[in-house]
Amino acid sequence: MGGSNLEIFKFGLYIMFPIGWMYYFGTNLESRFSVPDFWPPPETTHRIPHDREDLLAELERMKAQRLERRARRLEMEAQQKERGEGAG
Repeated sequence: MGGSNLEIFKFGLYIMFPIGWMYYFGTNLESRFSVPDFWPPPETTHRIPHDREDLLAELERMKAQRLERRARRLEMEAQQKERGEGAG
């Protein structure tokens, strides 16, 4: 059917196609497939506390936030209860 040149061409194509594909998509990835400002800057991300004082401060902040949400929830429940009793 085909000669040895055809077989050599097919073999070269079978070898070079995946290598060329990997080279094209593997080089210069930072500028070709990057989305600008995708990740937030490090200054705005959450910092994990490592010292004891930082841990205690973070726990106090979380506790205050939880108590504030609880107080707000109880206030809303009280308002809903007043509206429910007044209408009925």
